[in-house]
Amino acid sequence: MDGATFLNHAREFLPILLQGAVVTVQVTVLSFLLSSVIGLGLALMKLSPVSVLSNGAAAAINVIRGLPIIVQLFYIYFVLPDAGIHLTTFQAGVIGLGIAYSAYQAENFRGGIEAVDPGQREAAQAMGMRGPLIMRRVILPQAFRIALPPYGNTLVMMLKDSSLVSTITVAEMTRAGQLIASSTFQNMTVYTLVALLYLLMSLPLVYGLRRLEQRFGAGRKKP
Repeated sequence: MDGATFLNHAREFLPILLQGAVVTVQVTVLSFLLSSVIGLGLALMKLSPVSVLSNGAAAAINVIRGLPIIVQLFYIYFVLPDAGIHLTTFQAGVIGLGIAYSAYQAENFRGGIEAVDPGQREAAQAMGMRGPLIMRRVILPQAFRIALPPYGNTLVMMLKDSSLVSTITVAEMTRAGQLIASSTFQNMTVYTLVALLYLLMSLPLVYGLRRLEQRFGAGRKKP
């Protein structure tokens, strides 16, 4: 295929792929937020002195990490309707990806919380602060800064793995590419464009996260 033919096809296919890219970003952002909320909850439960909570969180994390993401997506979209829970493909994709990554987010948060100097908690207690307030105002801000590198890597991974929701027919970018390729047979052009669009979304995100880490000194502990 010559360059002129590629460019002609690109002009024809890009509008459809860009519509899919918008859905990809929506799925990624919403799934990331959901995984962060669930992951933080699991991390706090796992660090709890109450054995029922810590053991339950550890079991949930192990189960989630032990199941392939695609199986979790299939279960949510195809099995839950049998229990009377009906979701759109978009909702199932966001929930499935969010739950799948919540286990990794939990470990990111747990590692960050445990890396905070215990003296910070003791100093806050000496000032009369109580447990929940110490966690919210002292521990979590420092833990987030420490956990920022793996936390940011998780976002990049979710952007790429959002392509998995195409398996339940969510109209994101990979799904759009599949539909175009199946109807035009222009596989090289279509999937080259898809790959380039993922790179155009991923590389600035990686750069931005790196700058953010440098700005906040993420992952570094003061001597």
